[in-house]
Amino acid sequence: MNLLLGLAVLVVVTALTVTAMLLVRRRAPEGSYFTDGDRASGVFGVLATGFSVLLGFIIFLGFTSYDASRSGAEEEATIVAQQVQTAQYLPGNSPEVLTGELTCYARSVAGTEWDALSNGTLGDQINPWGAQLYRSISHVHPRTATQQSAYDRWMDQTADRENARIARVHGAEGIIPGPLWLVLFVISGVIFGYLLFFADPAEGAVTQGMLMGSVTVVITLLLMLLMFFNHPHGGGVGRLQPTAMERTIRLIDVQVELAGITVTPPCDGRGNAR
Repeated sequence: MNLLLGLAVLVVVTALTVTAMLLVRRRAPEGSYFTDGDRASGVFGVLATGFSVLLGFIIFLGFTSYDASRSGAEEEATIVAQQVQTAQYLPGNSPEVLTGELTCYARSVAGTEWDALSNGTLGDQINPWGAQLYRSISHVHPRTATQQSAYDRWMDQTADRENARIARVHGAEGIIPGPLWLVLFVISGVIFGYLLFFADPAEGAVTQGMLMGSVTVVITLLLMLLMFFNHPHGGGVGRLQPTAMERTIRLIDVQVELAGITVTPPCDGRGNAR
């Protein structure tokens, strides 16, 4: 959700609830529908506290998932750059082949795979270049101690890269289950309905509008924040972007130049196989 859409939703929802309060206020008795305001306020405090505690806990979990996806993306990008260095110690034409496929892996992550994450269509798909890297390394047969050490290091880095990828794509399908969303919206509706019983024609329209509007703004903003954390990938302010992997793509070009090898990646700029 971008800022303009979020602002529009906030304004519309607040306008609707304030309008409902002012309409109910016209027919409400003086002093509101409650004869005991202190008791009614105490009950409202219980509703608001329970809702805020539940929502705050869920937002904390959502932020934890968001941070895990961000950290996973950065770690995955770092490991890809490290694997390029490791590949240079392997025998035969492995440095050129593996470096080209790592480049395609990085381009795919920053290109087609990130688009799938943003659209929520990635599902259980694997990165095709990860599978190709596995096939390529399976034909490598180290002979010297240096090559064997590089081979072992490569396998460790592959496992770390896959774990980082899992962390990156963890929140792609959303982390908040449907029943929990239902509970949050039902409680929000209960709070809204309860506030309508505080309608009081003896108070000014601005005061009554502020009573309903302030609560609506807070609840709506918190729910939108939760929606943001539930789908951290995509466009808009604060969404996760493939910045780390794009930096790694540029770093690979520098490493290839320093290594003095010629690499022709078997893919286009977005990681699609040629």
